[in-house]
Amino acid sequence: MPNPWQHSRSSGSADDIDFEIKGQELQFVEIELDTGESAVAEAGAMVWKDAAIGMTTVFGDGSDGGSNGGFMGKLLGAGKRLVTGESLFTTVFTHNGGGKARVAFASPTPGAILPIKLDSLGGTLICQKDAFLAAARGVSIGIEFQRRIMTGLFGGEGFIMQRLDGDGWVFVQMGGTVVERSLAPGEVLHVDTGCLAAYTPSVQFDLETVGGVKSMLFGGEGLFYARLTGPGKVWIQSLPFSRLAGRMLQAAGGRGQNRGEGSLLGEFGDLIGGNR
Repeated sequence: MPNPWQHSRSSGSADDIDFEIKGQELQFVEIELDTGESAVAEAGAMVWKDAAIGMTTVFGDGSDGGSNGGFMGKLLGAGKRLVTGESLFTTVFTHNGGGKARVAFASPTPGAILPIKLDSLGGTLICQKDAFLAAARGVSIGIEFQRRIMTGLFGGEGFIMQRLDGDGWVFVQMGGTVVERSLAPGEVLHVDTGCLAAYTPSVQFDLETVGGVKSMLFGGEGLFYARLTGPGKVWIQSLPFSRLAGRMLQAAGGRGQNRGEGSLLGEFGDLIGGNR
């Protein structure tokens, strides 16, 4: 069975790139480029590069390498990234020398870097707002609006998510351990709203209440969970960054930890345990 964390280009596929993902909880992806090939990454994601690889900062998603399109087109692309909480700029890394050269990018949070070939999913992936890390040149980074008001308000990622379009490799960052589920037509999966990392457009994303009043107040899972209906693929992350940040803030504030945190019972436990 082929290693999903390593890929070598197929013969006759000019736009294919070689890569290898290294590490366990703190991963980075190492991309090998042929002469003239480019990779696009989030600003500040680079770890190291060979000297033959040039670096150019561009407006927007860099899907054209920063060489095509008018000012308004580039401004629109940058604006879409700003709406999803990303930087106005991306960085394009192009191999300008001979032979092969490598560049490496790292995720800023503990978790996994998932390599996805977009043409194997029909050309589109919908993911959390800060999921994009790097891609082969030609991948477009857009926005996906949640059509249902309740889903936008309580879906964990808000009204707007990232939409990645193209036919090449894209590398997305997810928190903790990542699980991929393939849903059959009509199959339903319930997921914590923060743990929903990505899904294909054929999956229907809606919300469902967690249950009775007791579960809402004391279950620690919030009022809703994501209701995902197949067909399609879903990626689930075990440790959303928001959950990690919340625990760090809680510890920094001297509140400690109890079994009921995240619910009303957690606040009561803080009082009893002297953490408030």
